[in-house]
Amino acid sequence: MMLAEQPDLDVVGEAADGAEAISAARELQPHVVLMDVRMPKVDGIAATAGICRDTTAKVLVLTTFDLDEYVYDALRAGASGFLLKDMRRAELVEAVRVISAGESLLAPTVTRRLICDVVARSGPAAPQADDRRLAALTARELETLRQVARGLSNAEIAAELFVTEHTVKTHVSSVLAKLGLRDRVQAVVLAYESGLVTPRSQE
Repeated sequence: MMLAEQPDLDVVGEAADGAEAISAARELQPHVVLMDVRMPKVDGIAATAGICRDTTAKVLVLTTFDLDEYVYDALRAGASGFLLKDMRRAELVEAVRVISAGESLLAPTVTRRLICDVVARSGPAAPQADDRRLAALTARELETLRQVARGLSNAEIAAELFVTEHTVKTHVSSVLAKLGLRDRVQAVVLAYESGLVTPRSQE
């Protein structure tokens, strides 16, 4: 109801379980899918992976901080962002607009905290996993990736690195292209998994 009443948003379908969500996404080809983690038949993690694999839809995951172990799996499955279940109406609407516009919902107060906590629980990183891909980045692109992993916006990264916001956008696009990633959230996952950024460095 909150989304349907917005003049610029159309709710094209609903699903009662994860399997139905995958099927509906394939048929309806939505721009954004709002996904709960705990769903019957097929859980939200598997449904997110299926939707990201079979469609071009971006997935927004509904979560609470006590479901951290699922959040990391959702990131790896291809989720483009997270919303807390106690979000305000305006936050939900804005989040859908942001994702629909092709951006990732990477608010420092939500996603970065979740990633840090989950990765800390997951044990030590395995730097060897992505060192080869990271080697393709220039020094400036590598530093940009570090700042993205901190949850900074393009404007904040520009101020941090003393460059223009346009330059940051160029670096981010280059990082995603070179690493074969679909969005900023996946870039954050790689930064943590490779050991480029650690939860401790975010404190």
